[in-house]
Amino acid sequence: MPITGKQIIGSEFCSSGEQRFFAVNPATGVALEPQFCEASQDDIESAACAAVDAFDRYRKQSSEQRAVFLESIGEELMTLGPDLIARAHEETALPRSRLKGELVRTANQLHLFAQHVRQGSYLEARIDRALPERTPLPKPDIRSLQIPIGPIAVFGASNFPLAFSVAGGDTASALAAGCPVVVKGHPAHPGTSELAGLAVMRAVQNNNVPAGVFSLLQAKHIDVGAALVQHPSIKAVAFTGSLAGGRAIYNLAGLRSEPIPVYAEMGSVNPVFFLPQIIDDKGASLAAALVESLTLGVGQFCTAPGLVLVLKNSVTDAFLSEVESCLAAKPPGVMLHDSIKQNFLTGVNNLSSVEGVKGCDSSYPLLDGCLVTPILLQTDAKTLLANSAIAEEVFGPSALVVVCDSKEEMLTVAESLQGQLTASVHGTSEELNVFCSLLSVLERKAGRLIINNFPTGVEVCSSMHHGGPYPATTDSRSTSVGTEAVKRFLRPVCYQDFPQGLLPEPLRDHNKQNLWRLVDGRLSRKNL
Repeated sequence: MPITGKQIIGSEFCSSGEQRFFAVNPATGVALEPQFCEASQDDIESAACAAVDAFDRYRKQSSEQRAVFLESIGEELMTLGPDLIARAHEETALPRSRLKGELVRTANQLHLFAQHVRQGSYLEARIDRALPERTPLPKPDIRSLQIPIGPIAVFGASNFPLAFSVAGGDTASALAAGCPVVVKGHPAHPGTSELAGLAVMRAVQNNNVPAGVFSLLQAKHIDVGAALVQHPSIKAVAFTGSLAGGRAIYNLAGLRSEPIPVYAEMGSVNPVFFLPQIIDDKGASLAAALVESLTLGVGQFCTAPGLVLVLKNSVTDAFLSEVESCLAAKPPGVMLHDSIKQNFLTGVNNLSSVEGVKGCDSSYPLLDGCLVTPILLQTDAKTLLANSAIAEEVFGPSALVVVCDSKEEMLTVAESLQGQLTASVHGTSEELNVFCSLLSVLERKAGRLIINNFPTGVEVCSSMHHGGPYPATTDSRSTSVGTEAVKRFLRPVCYQDFPQGLLPEPLRDHNKQNLWRLVDGRLSRKNL
């Protein structure tokens, strides 16, 4: 498919910007055609106005219309699959096999949200019928449900050019909620973004959806994203990226005359705890699996295990030696772009400069282009407790091992950790019972707890929670994966003493959609 280098505004290709930028192949350093137009202030205004114009018409379309639209986006993505995968491979250097899997995941999550829209529970329909004879005062008829909040700004992520980008989970959940979307594409893969945007645009045109429901703005400079966040028509922001980027957006949104929610997924070291008996039983296989997890995608997963906690003993020493051997056998990998590589190297250097941290010295190879070599650093619990900054995320193929002298010291380290997306514990049944207090601590620290497995790989399903306490996210109550992600873009409205004909259909006495509703405090599908 030819790539235009233009914006998609109101589901049409156009651009008024004069500045240009190129995508760059991180494996070769070669600029990729075509040039891309930097979105102008006029483009931002046009996209936001188109979203406002589309909002009421889109939110009032039926659940079935919205579900078919979501499914159509998935089908259009699969139709463009070969072109999408080829361009994404050029722009990210991610393996084609990985990108094929990510494309299927992206289409599947659109279908999952379509099912969720049809099922209707996200509306949380509630009905409390009037009691006119109640004394001393009659009870009014009160009904409520969730409605969409308005146009959403979505920021594409660098490390998942399909599943967390233009047509990814944030866009899918916002559209499922009934909200128009203005996407700020990631500048590292603008061609991939345009092709994914084309898939959404085709689905808009083929399903009688208002054109302003979707726009894509391309830009390399941060001013475009900042202007989008500050536009008064935008009612919420979804972001996946660095702590610095997410916090900057959060601060901007809070300074608006009308502050808006920002759902930012940011930094996490995803601690993995290994207990001694399971190391003794399965040390070699655990070491190999740990290395596979921390080097998957050159460590560029938000759930990569960046902190490994063990108890000091001879079995642990042998386990760590095995981890180092497995890691040494891993070849260098290409990071997504030069800025990510430079941030990775800076993070590793900062860690290794802390007294008491060992593992990185002058022999660490500095490779050309975006290539990096995975690395394992090591320290003890006392050093970490005295320098909490060393437990912060270094995005890339590295991990810091923390050796604890006792169970009590391991619990103290767990208590010291910031909020995380995930926390994993490996242990035998007996050990897990002995360390149940560790699990209790981790419940307060992470959004997803894992037993005897590794955090990389986020299943797309209704039960998944991909979020956690700050700084993992800006709102620990929200998730960016799974059907609960829709809740970010809804708000409750209560209707008191409304005649039947003016009520939203899900709240009328006749339950046309056969929804589960909370009627006078009890779940029911019956007509009233």
